[in-house]
Formats: sequence, C-alpha cells, structure tokens
Amino acid sequence: MRKIYQELDLQNVKPEIIRQIIQLSFLKVIRKDAIQANHQMTPDTIGLIMAFLIEKVTKTKEIKTVFDPAVGTANLLTTVMNQLKVDGDKNIAGFGIDNDEDMLQVASVSTELQHLDVKLYHQDAITALDIPQCDLAISDLPIGYYPLDENTKNYQTRAKEGHSYVHHLLIEQAMNYLKPGAFGVFLVPSSLFQTKESQSFVKWIQSVAYLQGLINLPAELFANPNAQKSILLLQRQGGNSKQAVKVLLGEFPSFKDKARFASFMNDVSQWVTTNLR
Repeated sequence: MRKIYQELDLQNVKPEIIRQIIQLSFLKVIRKDAIQANHQMTPDTIGLIMAFLIEKVTKTKEIKTVFDPAVGTANLLTTVMNQLKVDGDKNIAGFGIDNDEDMLQVASVSTELQHLDVKLYHQDAITALDIPQCDLAISDLPIGYYPLDENTKNYQTRAKEGHSYVHHLLIEQAMNYLKPGAFGVFLVPSSLFQTKESQSFVKWIQSVAYLQGLINLPAELFANPNAQKSILLLQRQGGNSKQAVKVLLGEFPSFKDKARFASFMNDVSQWVTTNLR
C-alpha cells in the first residue's frame, strides 16, 4: 500500500479533483461492503445543487467560515467549500462535527489531501460546541430520534413526550452558531412539516429565523417516495435579513430534462433578486 501511495502525485491536482477521487473510491467500498445508510456520502448531484443555492442566496465573498454539525466524511462540506473558493474568498475556514470516529477519519484524510482549512471535532453535536459564530451552516442531516433526552433540556425543538427528532435538534443547534443574517442550508425529509412535532418546530423557526425556502429534490432520485428529501433554506434573524415576501417553494425538475432544469434555475435567480436583494 505504501508503494501505491508513493506513486500518487497529488501536489499539482486541484482540490475538487481530489475530492472526486476520494468519493469514487469510497462509493466502491460502499457497494462492495454494503455499508449502512448513515455511513454513505451525500451524492455529488445534491451537493452541487446545495452549493448553487448558496451561491444564489448569499454574498459568497463575505463567507469566511462554514460548518456542518453532522459532517460525516465531509463530502458535502468540501464540495461547498471548493465552490465558494471559486466564487469568493480563497481563505475559508471549515468546521465539522460528528460522533462517528470512522467517518471523521475519512473526513480528515479528505480535507488534508485537498489542503482545506477544516477543523474536525469528534463529539455529540447536540452538546455545546467549541466553534465560533459562522457565516454559513450546511448539513445532510441524519433522520430519526435522538436517544439522550437529558441533553435536550435547553432545546425549544425537543419533543413534549418521548424522544426528539435529531434533525430538529441539529437545525436548532446550527442556527445557534450562525451570525445574524447568515444562512443555514439543510437536506431534510420532504415530510419535515407534516409530523406531529411540526407546529412547535415552526414556532421555534419564527422566533429565531426566516423560513426562506423549501425545495423538493426530484422524486426520481429516491427509490422509495417516503424517503424523498428537500433543501431547507433558513436565515437567522438580524443584520440586513428580512422575510421573503414569497417563500421559495417547488420541486427541482428531472436532471435529465436540461431545458426545464435551466428554466427552474433562472426562476430561482429571479426569486432571489425579487425577494432577498
């Protein structure tokens, strides 16, 4: 293995190419070893769409810090950071938190090889974080229940009875570590606002943030319709932020239909100009 590694010349390879190489290698491992769902990477298609939305709704040149409270292998974090470096400041610092040591080891190798300034923390993201207030939060959120009820006492999104949804808690935690006016862009279940906890979740959002958008990903990406996901756009209150007159709602058209997809992207750009600028 050492001999093979020595044959790799990555010094003059662009970070995005290195990220893609690592991703393809990891995908091969996932297929061969049948790795559990929680250990899988955020697909490139979704990561690039999230990066596109971030480019549209934020002033990329002002983004100096970005973090992911469920960073996993850091594929999503590095996808977004590499894109931000193309459009904005080259000196962007990233922060990633995860309680899975194996995933963080992959993230560590990936960020080092890409020469990205990323600090990784092995901890439960529901507990207090040792990171600064950031300019952007992103995450492909884990779905399910958080088992340690004792840790959720100070959370407004905790369930009144039984365990709380971990994705609700992580969204609340992420917004706590954002600067006023900064965006949180999250991959969430499309049924996010259709559960019994959704009323209290919306009430919490209205107290700290503006719900600026919820866009469904194409149904064709999901074998099970119940597993469909959406991209949630939240903006922390304060600064120059304001509630969009018209919340960005809809569903991405099929990625195979280039004309409709390009038209949808133009609609998003028009929405930003009309509602956020």
